[in-house]
Amino acid sequence: MKKLILSAALASAMIGANAQDMMSKKGTPILPEASDWSIGFDAAPLLGYFGNLFNNTVDNSVSAAYQKNMTLVGKMMKDENTAFRAKLRIGFGSASTDNLVNQDGSTATPVPTVSDTRKVSSMNFTVGAGIQKFRGKGRLKGFYGAEAGIGLGSGKTSYTYGNAFSSTNTGPTTTTDFDNEISGSVGSRTTESKNGSTFSFNLRGFIGVEYFFAPKMSLGAEYGWGPALSSTGEGESTTESWDSVNNGVRTTTSKSGKSSNFNLDVDNASGQIVLSMYF
Repeated sequence: MKKLILSAALASAMIGANAQDMMSKKGTPILPEASDWSIGFDAAPLLGYFGNLFNNTVDNSVSAAYQKNMTLVGKMMKDENTAFRAKLRIGFGSASTDNLVNQDGSTATPVPTVSDTRKVSSMNFTVGAGIQKFRGKGRLKGFYGAEAGIGLGSGKTSYTYGNAFSSTNTGPTTTTDFDNEISGSVGSRTTESKNGSTFSFNLRGFIGVEYFFAPKMSLGAEYGWGPALSSTGEGESTTESWDSVNNGVRTTTSKSGKSSNFNLDVDNASGQIVLSMYF
């Protein structure tokens, strides 16, 4: 009986010690709990900064290949050993730039100016979902799981010009300040350029570890493997020039080729370092 009581007391003490180890000094749980959410950040800049700080160099770097750029990354804890993962990006962008050029045919002093305008628009969409399972005890947790994701993108650049083509101005003055983007043969200029629409798909299994260095804050390292497909559709560029035969503006459209890529491989050979915060 004494041995039984002693064994029970020892087991209780060990359980109590482990429970205390999973709580901060202020009583905050170290590990995430059911219904907690988390957001993830690329830890590479932070780790690189501290590495450079300690050895007075700027050459340190850490890979975070699968922490998608410009993409929100998060998890929701279903229970203490299961999490749902999600990635999301919904991006729309537009920009307009005016450059001034001299007005053709003017005899005024000073010469008046007109505007050449570039407008750029883009769309990017990424969505991913998966499930993650934890295993192990203490602050160091192993995990594994699977996820899938798709991405879509497109972009277009258009140009308008203050000096127009005409029978008396077959070579109008055009800006040269759009980063050398104005192209075409002599006497022609670009009016619109469409990038080929992009599509990507990946299905990956992953495995890694996550260490909780503070209450509900962790650094994780992860490897992934699986098929990945990406493709870029046909692009299009439109130019304008003066057609002296027909005495009018001639519009020419040219196409760019498609491309595609397929891989079945480790998707982040250097590993991924992610800082996660749960709340």
